[in-house]
Amino acid sequence: MAMCCKRSENHVEEGGGPVASPRCRFPHRALWLSLSASLLLTVLVLGLTWHLGLSRPSSQSLQVVRITVPDEVGLAINQTAVVDQQNHVVTFSVASAPNQRSTVVFDVKHGLICYKPVHQDSCFLRKMEQPDYDHVHSLLHESAHKQSRFRLSANETQRQMEFLGVLAASQVEAAALEKPLQALCQDRSVHWTRMAKGPGKQRLVYFCIDICFPSNVCVSVCFYYLPE
Repeated sequence: MAMCCKRSENHVEEGGGPVASPRCRFPHRALWLSLSASLLLTVLVLGLTWHLGLSRPSSQSLQVVRITVPDEVGLAINQTAVVDQQNHVVTFSVASAPNQRSTVVFDVKHGLICYKPVHQDSCFLRKMEQPDYDHVHSLLHESAHKQSRFRLSANETQRQMEFLGVLAASQVEAAALEKPLQALCQDRSVHWTRMAKGPGKQRLVYFCIDICFPSNVCVSVCFYYLPE
């Protein structure tokens, strides 16, 4: 910034000679106002950038993975897995019939699996075990960013069956669940379950959910109710 000042020789010092006195002075006030405005603008821009970074929709971190595998009679089973790598959550949408889908959420961060079966007004919880971590590992850490479709081979697919006993006495409120599970089980009763070798002859299996993973493993999870 250049500043020019004209000097006047009309002022005479007591000693008798003309002395040049500045007609204009450096605008300190204007300079400080300009610097303050620039600083304020910089702070506003940085604050807005930080806010937009925090409020960026989490959907940008989601990836949809489609898994297709033939069932035992050769018909194609279509599943959709929504992978949230940022929150370590994998949500399976399992088609049991046309326009009828059950939902299974693997909350890896909190070590929980939540089942929301079709035609049921309840959700069912259980703690993750090592095989569960192994099944979803390929989606969260390996294949999710490489592939969006998995077509499993019928000859190579391993099929397993699990039985879960519903603990009716250990009902929990949906509001007490972690955020990934709250929206899933809103306005539903939530029950804990436990692994078992089978329901036994005195118990009936009420429903089953088939889940297939990219590791060529399909698990049929069947539920039955334990005595009160």
